[in-house]
Amino acid sequence: MTSFDGLLPGTERALSHRVAVAQAEGRAPSVVGAVVRDGVLVWSGSRSCVDGHAPDANTQFRIGSITKVFTAVLVMRLRDEGLLGLDDPLERHLKGTGVGEVTIAQLLGHSGGLAAETPGAWWERSSAALRPELSDVLGDQPFLRAPGRRHHYSNPGYTLLGSLVEAVRGVPWTEALRSEILEPLGMDRTTPEPVAPHAGGWAVHPWADVMLPEPSEDLGLMASAGQLWSTAADLARFATFLAAGDERVLAAAAVEEMRAPGAPGAEGEWELSYGLGLQLARRDGRTFIGHTGSLPGFLAALWVCVEEGLAGITLANATSGPQPGAVAADLVQIVAEAEPRFPEPWRPLPEGEVDEELLSLTGPWYWGTYAYGLRVGPERSVVFEPLRGVGRGASFRVLPEGGWVGLNGYYEGETLRVVRRADGGVSHLDLGSFVFTREPYAPADAVPGGVDEAGWRGL
Repeated sequence: MTSFDGLLPGTERALSHRVAVAQAEGRAPSVVGAVVRDGVLVWSGSRSCVDGHAPDANTQFRIGSITKVFTAVLVMRLRDEGLLGLDDPLERHLKGTGVGEVTIAQLLGHSGGLAAETPGAWWERSSAALRPELSDVLGDQPFLRAPGRRHHYSNPGYTLLGSLVEAVRGVPWTEALRSEILEPLGMDRTTPEPVAPHAGGWAVHPWADVMLPEPSEDLGLMASAGQLWSTAADLARFATFLAAGDERVLAAAAVEEMRAPGAPGAEGEWELSYGLGLQLARRDGRTFIGHTGSLPGFLAALWVCVEEGLAGITLANATSGPQPGAVAADLVQIVAEAEPRFPEPWRPLPEGEVDEELLSLTGPWYWGTYAYGLRVGPERSVVFEPLRGVGRGASFRVLPEGGWVGLNGYYEGETLRVVRRADGGVSHLDLGSFVFTREPYAPADAVPGGVDEAGWRGL
C-alpha cells in the first residue's frame, strides 16, 4: 500500500492560508495552527505581525480552559483506581465546602448548579491572594439552581475538582499533573508558568490598530480551571491521547467515556454538548471532541475528530478577535476533504473467532413487521440494525455470561439475548423485552399477545 507520511503541497498551502486569514481578520499579533493525523504532527504553521519573527510549534501560549481536560483526566484516574466514584457526593472526599451534595460527575460535566464565575474582582485579571480559600472562590451563594438539572459552565466547579485531586492524592494539583499526565505523554513544554520561548499576551483595541499588554496572573486555587501554558507540539501529543487513550495515563475505554455526551437528546439530535471534561460539537457531519480556552491575552482551541484520525490546534496571543475553535475545526476539515482517509482493508475474522452457532444467528429478524439484520463483528460482537429506513440500530459487545450489551443509540446498556425452546433450538431474540422472530408474526412464534389464527390475508 502507498505510504503518505506528509501532507500534499496544496493541502499545506490551504492550511497556511487559513491561519493567515485568522491572524489578519482576527487582528491578532500571532496565530499558530497545527494538524495531527493518526497520532503524528504532520503540519504546523504560523502568522505574525512581526516579519521574520513568527512563533512555531514549540512556542508556549496560555491555553486557558483546555486545562480543565487535564483536571478531568486526573479525576478519571482516581475513579479507575477505585479511590472515588463519579456518583459520589463531593463531601465524601472533600469536606467543608458547603456544596458537598454535588456529585463528582456533575462537576465534571458542569451540571452541578454552580455559578460560572467567582464573586468579587474579575478573577482572570486579579491576584489569587484575593481568593485564598475555597469559600472565597464559591462565595455566599454558590448555587444558581439545584444540582443535576441542566448544564451551566462553572469555573469554580473545576476549582473544586482540582482541590479534590489534591485531597485524594495528598500532593499539589501541579505535581499530580506533571507525574501522571505530562511526563508519561512527553509533554515537557506544558507548564503552570511560562517558560521561554513563549508568547506575550496582548489586547488589541476594538476600534484602532493599537495594542496593550495583558497582565499574566497566577490563578492560585483556580489553577485547575485554566492555568496552563502549552505548545502546539505538546497539544498534538495530548490530542493523540484523547483519540486513543494511553495505558500509562488512562485506558481507551475511560477516555471514550469522557467523550460521551452528558445529557443529549436521542442519537443524532445534538450539535453542541459536554462530556466528562470535554466539549463536544458536530459540524458538517463530523463529531469533534476537545476544548477551547481563553484568558486575557490568549485564545486557544484543540479539536479532535476521532473518526477521521485528525486533530486541529489553534493558539493566538490576543484577548479577542480570532475564533480559535472555528479555525481548529477548519484545519481538520481542510485535510479531511483534500486528503480523505483510507479505510482499513477488509480482512476476514481470525480463524479462532469463527463461531458456527453465532453465524447461525446472522441475517434477518423481525420485530412485528419491522425487518432487522444481525451481523457479526470482531471478538463476537454483533451489529443489529434496521434493513430499510431509519430505526433503532446499535452495536453490541458480548457479555461473559452470555448475550450482548448495547453500546450506542436507543439500546445503549440494554441486553440482547437468545431465547431457546425446550429442545434447545432458537425461539427468538429478546432485546430489552422486545421479541425478534425469524418470520414476521409466524403462528408458532413466541409473539406477545399471540398471532391471529387466520393468518395473513388480502383485502
